[in-house]
Amino acid sequence: MNPSHGEPPYEPAAHPGPQGAAHPPASPGPGPGGRPPGQVPAHYPPQQQTPPVYQADQAFAPGGDLQWAPISKRHAWHRLLTAVLWAVPIGGVGAFVVWRNGGGTAAAMWIVAVVLGTVVTWLVAELDRRAYGYAERADDLIVTHGVFVKRLIVVPYGRMQFVDVTAGLLERWMGIATVRMHTAAAATDATIPSLPAAEAALLRDRLAQKGEERSMGL
Repeated sequence: MNPSHGEPPYEPAAHPGPQGAAHPPASPGPGPGGRPPGQVPAHYPPQQQTPPVYQADQAFAPGGDLQWAPISKRHAWHRLLTAVLWAVPIGGVGAFVVWRNGGGTAAAMWIVAVVLGTVVTWLVAELDRRAYGYAERADDLIVTHGVFVKRLIVVPYGRMQFVDVTAGLLERWMGIATVRMHTAAAATDATIPSLPAAEAALLRDRLAQKGEERSMGL
């Protein structure tokens, strides 16, 4: 009969359970803590990923299993002899001028100051030698140096324009040389001083070959 004639609308009967009681349709129950499933409480902290921890000295590490190649121990002696060659005339002439104007005490103080300056130059040169290092990687050469301000330079082989080796009179007498890598940007030029002459020649040839190979591939 049509509901409009006073008969209530049809409703499906509930299915009896095992004990004959009617079971209403199942509804999803609350989640843990009385929350609906899938709802995250407002006070739940967001998940954060722990950033990787790096040591400060890893910024100046060559990477991989590479080790820094040191420069010659003659580096400090070369700087010391150079300082002595400058200190002798400066100390002698300066002491004479100071003695004429201030007497023997002032001249002695001048000589002591020159000697101390020479010793400090040698100490700084020794620290600089220990801080210097270079490593040849697959695509670039890295050089690190610096006593008070440490610096690391990365020179790609394909960016090198030319490599030169220089040695003054004192360096040739001591059997060492300086290798310089020149690039288009002067800021990326790198210098490796006080290398044994034979090692400097071999490094020059390797860098020249690698630079030529990388530049042909660009």
